[in-house]
Amino acid sequence: MSGASHPLQVLYEDNHVIVVIKPPNVPTQEDDSGDPDMLTLIKADLKQRYQKPGNVYLGLVHRLDRPVGGVMVFAKTSKAASRLSDAVRTRSIRKVYTAVVHGRPLPPQGTLRHHLLKDTKTNTVSVVPQTKPGAKDAILDYRVLDHQDGLSLVQVELQTGRPHQIRVQFAEIGCPLAGDQRYGGRFARPGQQIALWSTMLSFEHPVTKESLSFSSRPPGTYPWSLWDY
Repeated sequence: MSGASHPLQVLYEDNHVIVVIKPPNVPTQEDDSGDPDMLTLIKADLKQRYQKPGNVYLGLVHRLDRPVGGVMVFAKTSKAASRLSDAVRTRSIRKVYTAVVHGRPLPPQGTLRHHLLKDTKTNTVSVVPQTKPGAKDAILDYRVLDHQDGLSLVQVELQTGRPHQIRVQFAEIGCPLAGDQRYGGRFARPGQQIALWSTMLSFEHPVTKESLSFSSRPPGTYPWSLWDY
């Protein structure tokens, strides 16, 4: 991608949607850092490739935390944005992640249910009682795929899409994500990259109604390198 420090990988594009791989450490949308973000980068790319005058429309459908990489879909029309946002709200978009966590979640396959509260001042999320004002339910399904060197490779499927949800819920059960600077506790190592990747995204095309599914493998760096993908 012209002008981007991270050349963007486009998995699929038509008149209505564009599916890309978000590199780690690139914000989904503009934040206080002023660093290049996905929305701005893709808009600039579309403007250049299609020689569009004026502003380019691009709708944000879902988010990935800044340190997390993997598959994302953006809408190229307001109609597509509205329909995909409805799909997110009704949980009809399937989002599967792969994570490396410390320890071994038990049971090896299960569902995590918590209530989460976000502190917007500190941009941190905590597990709270259900009765706490502002608490939102957080549900995910997980399956431990393998265990090496005190770390577990886990497949995660979100049932709800709360901020920092995967990171907070696994930290709560004593299995924080490898490389998580914010919720990793005593395991956190300065400068280490979080081991969380958006590996699969499936949804119904907002216009053609075709079933679409896209996948992306995590990078070959440690701790992903413990496993042969």
